[in-house]
Amino acid sequence: MKRVAQYSCEPVCVCVCSQFYYLFGFLALVFVILIVTCSEITIVLCYFQLCSEDYHWWWRAYFTSGTSALYLFAYSAFYFYSKLDITKTVPMLMYFGYMSMVSLGFFCLTGTIGFYACYFFVRSIYAAVKID
Repeated sequence: MKRVAQYSCEPVCVCVCSQFYYLFGFLALVFVILIVTCSEITIVLCYFQLCSEDYHWWWRAYFTSGTSALYLFAYSAFYFYSKLDITKTVPMLMYFGYMSMVSLGFFCLTGTIGFYACYFFVRSIYAAVKID
């Protein structure tokens, strides 16, 4: 019984005693950088679009930051062909199927971030306009 208790507490000690908690801080920092980058790029491109008097910014703001998912999918294809040694058809279809779902989710996430950033930007600049 002593061995069972010893081995059952070992994973807890590995998580608590080591540097496992640095992972979450690093992931949070990377997520904040992703939010800031998507917001800034979408706001700049929306501003250029509004300066050229094209006021149909809604979907373009969504697609502007959402296209970073194309980079994610392209990198996953590069990783597949350069690092992985998968030659069978079914694992290859599973890999690209899962990566396409992850890329679609990433597209929705970054597209939503860009849209809301652009939405609040447009509201703030048009709220400052005085019509006399």
